[in-house]
Amino acid sequence: MQMRFKRFGTETLIMTTDLQESDKRRAFQEVCENFRPVMHYFFLERFLHPANWFEKRLAYTRSVATSSMVGYIVGLGDRHSMNILIDQATAEVVHIDLGVAFEQGLMLKTPERVPFRLTRDIIDGMGVTGVEGVFRRCCEETLSVMRANKEALLTIVEVFIHDPLYKWALSPLKALQRQKETDYDLETSLEGSEEDEYEGNKDAARALLRVKQKLDGYEEGEMRSVRGQVQQLVQDAIDPDRLSQMFPGWGAWM
Repeated sequence: MQMRFKRFGTETLIMTTDLQESDKRRAFQEVCENFRPVMHYFFLERFLHPANWFEKRLAYTRSVATSSMVGYIVGLGDRHSMNILIDQATAEVVHIDLGVAFEQGLMLKTPERVPFRLTRDIIDGMGVTGVEGVFRRCCEETLSVMRANKEALLTIVEVFIHDPLYKWALSPLKALQRQKETDYDLETSLEGSEEDEYEGNKDAARALLRVKQKLDGYEEGEMRSVRGQVQQLVQDAIDPDRLSQMFPGWGAWM
């Protein structure tokens, strides 16, 4: 399989089949060298008054931080660029297609190893401070609020255990179809596909336990403070080694 990308008059060819991790890392770096982040142009072109530009960029950064922390707690995956929209009036991000939740992204053929989408273009819209300053502080505040309301959140999640309509595990067919979608061909409906029946109770209990561990601050077997947990998550989200292993259609270079 070959994927060819063209941007700013530069063409880069990526071989995505049977690549070793080191080869994927080199290919990822090559693409990043030829693809420059452009998200900051959205604010420059859309909000011409300096005060308005600053206000909208701040709203954007806060919304990215909040949605990142909430998305991580509920294990929201499949966050490719077509599933994250932006309100052109408020500059806040809006997430759609929430079907891959509770870490089901780890069950895909190419597992999603990042906690949330924090790619170069996402960071580019935050200004010169990047993930520092407003973004990090909002992440910490959001996580603190969720920890303080842990019992209420767990009660809400626990309701899903008894919901017969919710699929707690991706079937092999659905997982395959998710990652057969590439580039802009992302509108194929998965409704009506024949899927094997899955017993959801064990998967639901496992998902609930993982949500509880996240709210308690357990990362990699260690309990972390709010600040330490945010630091770990941000570090994982921007890690080139993790990003280079993502499914090509996820667009880790964007």
